[in-house]
Amino acid sequence: MINAIATRFRQLMARRKNPIGYFYRQDCKNKTRRSFALYTSIGLIGGILALLLIASPGLSQKPEPQQSPKLQQPLLVGTRVIPPFVLSNKGELSGFSIDLWRSIANQIGVESKFIEYSSVPELLSAIKDSKVNLGIAAISITSEREQNFDFSLPIFAGGLQIMVRNVDSKNSAFPNILQLFFSTGLLQVIGIALVLIVLAAHIIWLSERNHKEGMISQSYFPGIFKACWWAAATLATQADEMPKGVLGRLIAVVWMFIGVLFVAYFTASATTSLTVQQLQSDIRSINDLPGKVVATSAGSTAATYLQEHHISILEVPKIEEAYNALQTKKADAVVFDAPVLLFYAANEGKGKVQIVGSILREESYGIIMPNNSPYRKPINQALLNLKENDTYQSLYDKWFSPKES
Repeated sequence: MINAIATRFRQLMARRKNPIGYFYRQDCKNKTRRSFALYTSIGLIGGILALLLIASPGLSQKPEPQQSPKLQQPLLVGTRVIPPFVLSNKGELSGFSIDLWRSIANQIGVESKFIEYSSVPELLSAIKDSKVNLGIAAISITSEREQNFDFSLPIFAGGLQIMVRNVDSKNSAFPNILQLFFSTGLLQVIGIALVLIVLAAHIIWLSERNHKEGMISQSYFPGIFKACWWAAATLATQADEMPKGVLGRLIAVVWMFIGVLFVAYFTASATTSLTVQQLQSDIRSINDLPGKVVATSAGSTAATYLQEHHISILEVPKIEEAYNALQTKKADAVVFDAPVLLFYAANEGKGKVQIVGSILREESYGIIMPNNSPYRKPINQALLNLKENDTYQSLYDKWFSPKES
């Protein structure tokens, strides 16, 4: 009995365990299948990605920083002669801008060839037409030019200034006196004096002609001549004889006061005329330029500035021609870049010209290139390096610092 119960119990337990084992085995099989499917999918996706990376190598590489473009060899550099930035001696170029570019080219590691142009408009046209890669001289950075070209960082800070002839007092005194004698103001004064002298002479002649001891004879001639001489001498406060009659003496006293006033008026008029002449030939600021002829280089920022201020301009192809116009008195002044004028005044124009007034308008010069030029970034980097290592300052001192005598 006991054995039968035990056997029945084991059968019941076996029945309970079998489903659990069955379901457990089925779950393991499902997990194995899912894992196999997952790994298979990952493998397929990885294989596809590997094929894509092999087909496009750039996608599998880390993006590299953009490299500077390879510069053309040699670079064609447009320039123009404009001392002290660019000078030409038997075909050899020198000057501040030339030395600076050579230092920049050395920093970049390129060779270059200079091509000369006679004016700024020609140089700008050459850059626009791709005849040269860039230009350097004394080229002002303006908003108008910035629309059509690229500029480097400023290479020089300058501005516009006025240059006039030196006034030589020894040479100019005599012409000024002649101008005074033939001036309209002096002729008017002389005319008034003649009228007063004739009027006073007749009054004196009438009052003195019947006096026994009178200084003037009764006859009209030569009595009136004597009276005119007296009236003129008295007007100039140089009378050597006085009327004898009471009426004549009263007239003489009044006439002497008139003479004092006339001398004062004449002196003031003469002084004013000479002062006006001196001021007319003495230009000190932009306010003195209206009514004068001012020479400058055609197409320059100076020409634009003078046009904006409605000043009469004599435009010449080269600045050297403006200097000649000033010396030959075809122009009253020259307006141009201050460093250029200062260099001329200290060298060829020494003693002949002088720089007057303050800077009219500040300007910066730069290296000019076509729009979107690939040379702009390496040039700017080289320029910054030259300023940091004092090469720029050395070049500046070489060309613009006062020379020891």
